[in-house]
Amino acid sequence: MKELALPSSPGSRVLASQSRWAPAFAGATRVSAALCCVISLAMAICLTACSSQTDSHTLTFWTIGREGEAITQLLPAFERENPGIHVVLQQLPLSAAHQKLLTAFAGDSTPDMTQLGNTWLPELAALGALEPLQTRVAHSSVVHPDDYFSSIWSTNVYDGVLYGIPWYVDTRLLFYRSDLLKAAGFDAPPRDWTQWRRMLAALSHPERGVYGILLPTNEYEQLMSLALQQPDPLLRDGGRYGNFESAGFKRALTFYVDTFRLHQAPPITNIEAGNPWEEFGRGVYSFYFSGPWNIGEFRKRLPAAEQADWNTAPLPGPEGPGASVAGGSSLVIFRKAKNKQAAWKLIEYLSRPDVQGRFYDLLGDMPPRRRSWNQGGLRNDPKIQAFREQLERLKPTPPVPEWEQIANEMQLVAAQAVAGDLTIDQAAADIDRRADRILEKRRWMLDHARHAASEAL
Repeated sequence: MKELALPSSPGSRVLASQSRWAPAFAGATRVSAALCCVISLAMAICLTACSSQTDSHTLTFWTIGREGEAITQLLPAFERENPGIHVVLQQLPLSAAHQKLLTAFAGDSTPDMTQLGNTWLPELAALGALEPLQTRVAHSSVVHPDDYFSSIWSTNVYDGVLYGIPWYVDTRLLFYRSDLLKAAGFDAPPRDWTQWRRMLAALSHPERGVYGILLPTNEYEQLMSLALQQPDPLLRDGGRYGNFESAGFKRALTFYVDTFRLHQAPPITNIEAGNPWEEFGRGVYSFYFSGPWNIGEFRKRLPAAEQADWNTAPLPGPEGPGASVAGGSSLVIFRKAKNKQAAWKLIEYLSRPDVQGRFYDLLGDMPPRRRSWNQGGLRNDPKIQAFREQLERLKPTPPVPEWEQIANEMQLVAAQAVAGDLTIDQAAADIDRRADRILEKRRWMLDHARHAASEAL
């Protein structure tokens, strides 16, 4: 019976989005902690999960969330180009996707290929569920690694092996009210934290319920992005321990907490925030820290007369333009897929710049290839250009399967610091304790593998 890694929270949009998805265990430690409940569920559904795989002309493809809706408009052209291949698409809801993927692996009922958030890829790679793709890439006339944003490509590499091809990319930056900044005497968005703090102070009037920025205290992406801008890694010793007591993380946490302490952001969750688009349009917030999907939302929700009043800008960093998180979703082939060659053909098709351009036009998901940014709306949309600039300055999250669980704990503690219940030093130490506890099994497995290797010598 296979053992499964403890499930992590989808957290970010699947990448999306909200996204919201590299090397974790050593080569000998492909299998992680047992999850009997997931295995039991696997036995209950594995008889029906992938019955269509018995047809050698059928390619089974699982998508997650809204991407499944858009891809139905791209598949007819693929099937016309490949008349011997019929794609059977299954759309998984984000809330159930992680468990469904683990269940399918436990029950030997995986599809041929799936969409996979790049923060989930290490987990399935550690389980040995995914097919290595480097040889296929080396012989491909379509997939060119040098054309991909390097940080996004790197999230698909586990233990030195390529397991995924980036499908679309997700990151965070600033949406801002350009008219309010100008009225306050600022002609351009901030490029470093000092400028940003000055603008937040000028734009915040808490006595009137007006704040410089919205930073929902139950979302970890904002603090995580600030922390990734630091020189110190978030985990240390090969991902064995937390590194949240480092000077870099404390600097990021201090900037984050000070934004609330100075009443430049309200200490509320996204549920309490209500309709952020309407509040942004009313001028309750001048900055909104979010991702590319909100370009479409602001265009849809704000009246035409206000469309010229907002724009996007790359994240400011401590000393200048800063990095942001390298999120997104990738395409992977399962190791036990029955139609691997057909799956690779579909991956190549979805990797073509013209197809990625159309995918953006349909859904707003940003392509991971530079050449794809010369297509249609991507090339001519002024509000998307800040994202194109930001994609050259991305940093991946720590490449361990447990990362999303750690990030959730990080944010729980950060919210306590925002509330004034913990000092910066106390919060950093508490996050380290929680991270170390989560990583305990990882340390045991890595140390066990190293000991076994030394005994073999």
